[in-house]
Amino acid sequence: MNEISEQSLNMSAAQKNEIGEADCSAFASAPSSADSNLYEFICQGHLFRKAGLSPESVAANLAEWQGLGLKLSQFLGFNPSECSASERQRIYHYYLPVFWWCKDQLSQHRSQFQNDEPIPALVVGLSAPQGCGKTTLVDALEYLFNATGSRAASVSIDDFYLTAADQEKLAAENAGNALLEFRGNAGTHDLQLGTEALKSLRGLTSAEAKTKIPHYEKSSHHGHGDRANPSTWREVQGPLEVLLFEGWMLGFEPREDPKVASIDPQLVAVNKNLKAYSDAWFSLVDSWIIIEVEDPNWVFTWRLQAEVRMRAEGRPGMTDAEVADFVSRYMPAYKAYLPILYSKGPSNAKPHHTLRFKINKDRTPAD
Repeated sequence: MNEISEQSLNMSAAQKNEIGEADCSAFASAPSSADSNLYEFICQGHLFRKAGLSPESVAANLAEWQGLGLKLSQFLGFNPSECSASERQRIYHYYLPVFWWCKDQLSQHRSQFQNDEPIPALVVGLSAPQGCGKTTLVDALEYLFNATGSRAASVSIDDFYLTAADQEKLAAENAGNALLEFRGNAGTHDLQLGTEALKSLRGLTSAEAKTKIPHYEKSSHHGHGDRANPSTWREVQGPLEVLLFEGWMLGFEPREDPKVASIDPQLVAVNKNLKAYSDAWFSLVDSWIIIEVEDPNWVFTWRLQAEVRMRAEGRPGMTDAEVADFVSRYMPAYKAYLPILYSKGPSNAKPHHTLRFKINKDRTPAD
């Protein structure tokens, strides 16, 4: 990429040797020094093989890698001529590899239909703990698909929370259960609203079709939140090719009551609600992205960092004690369901349609 200096993409001799002469030979026709450096840099990413990439595919599409890298750096607010090491890694070792994987999933999805047959949107479910950067990843993927001519939209399970009134009713029905006192855990979402929205978005197969995406305003009711007025919901126009569906508990499967009770007795009520989620929402997902974390307690650190930034910018933010209380309401579910999600994956996930990878505490892909 011309805008990224050659020096910024230089690698050590040891790093280049890790690629190997055979891999580098896939780069055809005497590339420029800057192009060669970018090619080698891309091939060093942790997600390179997991995302189904090869030195040959990178070499064949290097110009597109360059163009998308430039567009994405601008979209993310990076300075293309002075990208830091972490910014380059985020673009070429994280967001773009995941995008290429999703693009291949879309191609496979579309191949299942006849030329004259309406093709529903590919639904990509992205499951990752709070604060790990999944929303930014989704924003980047949505931007990349739209920038390359494939109309995409995104939706979060947060958009489907119960109204404030219904949440108060749920809390009253489960008095004393801190896990259902406020929004978050299974049972605090409007499953019917979410199902209707997902199916409507999947069905946007023509230019005339359109639908609105529900929106939840978390700042309402002194931070307890409420569903926004439908007049403010975002409208999506067809034809939609990709629907990115993200959430912290996507893919969680119910377990035996004694197992969850041993983690937290309050979790039993949440556990009973999970079966309906799998039937209503998870079954609509075609391809899965599972982002794994070594320690769920990182969520507290990530959330605390976000609140500190907000307070430094003069925006209202939670105190450290409020952050601790907020995150504590999610930890039992993480402890109960993440091990199964990481070992087995969602119940409807297929091996060739599931991308699983780990991230470090700094939110970057790791081995």
